[in-house]
Amino acid sequence: MERELFREIKLRLRTLGRRRQSRRQRYTDATILEVYCWAAVNDRPVCWACDPAHWPKGLRRGPLPSQSDMSRRLRTASAAALFTRLTGRVLQRGRPTPLVCVIDGKALTIAGHSTDPDAGYGRATRGMGKGYKLHALIDLSGVMWGWRVAPMNVDERVIARDLLAQTPGECYLLADANYDSNALFEVAQTRGVQMVVPWRYGPGNPMGHRAQAESRRRSRDLLEQGTSGFGPALLSQRRRIERYFASLTAAGGGLTCLPAWVRTLPRVQMWVQVKLILHQLRADLKARMKMGVAA
Repeated sequence: MERELFREIKLRLRTLGRRRQSRRQRYTDATILEVYCWAAVNDRPVCWACDPAHWPKGLRRGPLPSQSDMSRRLRTASAAALFTRLTGRVLQRGRPTPLVCVIDGKALTIAGHSTDPDAGYGRATRGMGKGYKLHALIDLSGVMWGWRVAPMNVDERVIARDLLAQTPGECYLLADANYDSNALFEVAQTRGVQMVVPWRYGPGNPMGHRAQAESRRRSRDLLEQGTSGFGPALLSQRRRIERYFASLTAAGGGLTCLPAWVRTLPRVQMWVQVKLILHQLRADLKARMKMGVAA
């Protein structure tokens, strides 16, 4: 599966970034990202992928960049732009616009004794932890529409405001009680997004004397006042994002944890980005294989 995934990435990179930015550059941005993706596919550091001995025959031709070349070129704006175009093509291109999306965060913890200056302390699984958090916006079919990586001490509602700008259009947005914020409902309402969030103080409790966003009142009415059961049935689909996070970590080469060589926010963002690309490509490959078997 690793070779198939890498070939899928290589095909798209060669289409998107075949030209060198200047004559002085020995390697294209596509080549630089290919080496980085090969390291991520195998859960190895970049220096491992710079060694020709770690490449199977026929998978890579020509010389490989050095570790210093990789470190310098991965920080350039042109390589970052190519990586962004690759992400958009893999994650969202050709996907139907969804009617329901889900938002949540996944903790990416590191050791407490780490001296990473960008990592923060915050709420993680079963207690507090140090590290970062992946904030994801997906639809019910598991397609990623927006994501951010931030230190773990950044409030989920703050990141949610940025992710609302990446919603594919008017839709329902499912979330847990941590996202129950009047200000967040107002931002979502301006984008035509109806959030469906449990009342953070428990069902049946009053909303207080302060003015409430209209969409926040509607969310509570859907969950507590409706007789059709539409609201609770809709909110039950929020578990899809938990399944997405589980599948993201279950396969080989997935986002199981942050390895020791992935520290500071820029490196963590790039590592998470390539893992999201690999996850979607793996899902697309499996879907094509099922269609071939069915045919």
